[in-house]
Amino acid sequence: MQQLRPHTPATTTHNREELAVMMRGFLPCVTQLLGLLLLLLTPGRVEGSSGCPLSCSCHGGQVDCSSRTLTTSSLPSHFPPASIELRLHDNQLTTLPNGLLDSLSSLRSVSLHGNPWACDCGVLYLRSWLLKQPVDYVGHSNVTCSSPPGLRGRLVVYLAEEEVLESCHYWYCDLALASQVFLFVFVAVQVGLLGAMVVFLRRFERLSREARRTTEESFAGGRSEKDGGTFIPIMYQYRNIMCDGPRLNVVYT
Repeated sequence: MQQLRPHTPATTTHNREELAVMMRGFLPCVTQLLGLLLLLLTPGRVEGSSGCPLSCSCHGGQVDCSSRTLTTSSLPSHFPPASIELRLHDNQLTTLPNGLLDSLSSLRSVSLHGNPWACDCGVLYLRSWLLKQPVDYVGHSNVTCSSPPGLRGRLVVYLAEEEVLESCHYWYCDLALASQVFLFVFVAVQVGLLGAMVVFLRRFERLSREARRTTEESFAGGRSEKDGGTFIPIMYQYRNIMCDGPRLNVVYT
């Protein structure tokens, strides 16, 4: 039977040194694994300046974002600066954000077909960018309008600016129109109130003149009765009528 040797202070120190060496070699690996796990589990992680977008696949200078059901709102905000080929075809893109492709100086090929491009004011950036590229650069013949109905099937690169501007429908145009209508209604109401006030004042003035004339005639008639005959106050005549009943008193002058 093997006897257990008691731990001496030297043995304990040696074991601690071995454990410390093992921990020093193990900690960097654990730190890297934790960092990688944290990066993968963090929602909405920020893409690196030269990293591949989350919704795309990258291989060398090729960035493939095709057939991903991407819309204008879900489209990556930027692509690797060293991108040579960019595939955006067969998605649900209606417009491209302004300046999206301007920083890709190394770009040699872009595929944009198979998207329902809306040829309104939002397509002006795409049209301008296409006009700056060679004809064989992106395949201009495949980038066509899907709406509005009047421009359906037209090549985006060959659209006249006037045609695009005719279909523009900015929200502030609606606001300006609503403001004009409100201002017109407000002015019309003010004019109506002013007209009603003028009519009322004229009628009041006419009634005042009639009342003044009636009062003057009454005073004139009273003075003539006082000067030409016996003046009987009106209140006295009224009292006699009320006291005597229906009998009519005839006053002789």
